[in-house]
Amino acid sequence: MEGSATAAGGRAQVRSVAFLIGHLGMGGTQRQLSLLARELRGRGVEVHVLLLSKDGPHEPELRAAGVGVHHLGFTRRPPRPRAAAENARAFARLVGLLRRLRPDVLHAFLREGYVLGAPAARLAGVPVTVAGRRNQSRLERRRRWLRPLEGALNLIVDHVAVNAAALAEDAHTADGVPTRKLSVIYNGLPAPAFDPVEPEQVDTAFPVVVCVARLSPEKGHRVLVEAAADLARRGRPCTFVLVGDGPERGRLEGRVDASGADVRFAGVRGDVRGFLARADVVVLPSLSEGLSNAVMEAMAAGRPVVATAVGGTAELLGDRGILVPAADPQALADGIARLLDDPVLAASLADAALAWARKNLGLDVMVDAHLALYGRLLEARRAR
Repeated sequence: MEGSATAAGGRAQVRSVAFLIGHLGMGGTQRQLSLLARELRGRGVEVHVLLLSKDGPHEPELRAAGVGVHHLGFTRRPPRPRAAAENARAFARLVGLLRRLRPDVLHAFLREGYVLGAPAARLAGVPVTVAGRRNQSRLERRRRWLRPLEGALNLIVDHVAVNAAALAEDAHTADGVPTRKLSVIYNGLPAPAFDPVEPEQVDTAFPVVVCVARLSPEKGHRVLVEAAADLARRGRPCTFVLVGDGPERGRLEGRVDASGADVRFAGVRGDVRGFLARADVVVLPSLSEGLSNAVMEAMAAGRPVVATAVGGTAELLGDRGILVPAADPQALADGIARLLDDPVLAASLADAALAWARKNLGLDVMVDAHLALYGRLLEARRAR
């Protein structure tokens, strides 16, 4: 039998954990799942990652760490008879796999994960089911029929884990999740995130403002381009470097050409630390957010941050960064200018952010909190 890890406070031993998620792409949730799975495996817990539809760049590192990765074969094609039959078979495959693996805990991430995972876990007799939510419900445009479905799922899952207090409040007020079934566990950063690195070479005479985010509408890059143009008009030009890619890139390139601002597209990078080290200011203009890995990484790199006060970003930055309203390019430009014009303030905020990140965002803190939660829930299930 595999080893097991004991939760804090002498709670039940956690022998095996299964994670369920749609895919292993480049998103922040997928990265956090990969970190958690590998760390748990390193502590002697048997870990399996179940993928609804496709793999991704995290799969090789998971397998190398001894984590089992299983493809279930769900399809995202439109709901036609053939697709429905494929998904029915995939759901049966999920139930059968859970019965064979017999995990102590199924932790299902994001909506598609827990919508499918919660009923499958009950059918398979999994002792504990945890839903991992990473977005604010009230800011999402959901189909109406999903709301009663999620209400039912909130009743059958044992617990809902979120990565920010703002998301816990949202889950309680918007979806009626009881506070006793909610826990906040911040994302974790691996030790190398705090190590100094050589800055990326950016050929410019202007201050460098870096944004690390997928180029999708909710990340607010259009507002950032307007802020860049605003600063140029004020006679305060900067070089903006956008690290990431996505469906908005073409439209953003058109806006950049029309604005005349110095905005550069760096594309997807596996390691963004060099760009963070080069940044005079790091910015995140999101319109909605969970707990931003990009902001966390900027804090760990000791860089001053300007970000919108959405989701869990205010919890991360507090008085350790500049918070501005969402969708307000002038306020965003003001925040960037304030840090560039006051290097003493910028250095003070960056130092405070780094100290807070070291204390609260270490990977061990995140893993310990998950083990404690799993152990407590498992002990309560066994007691019943």
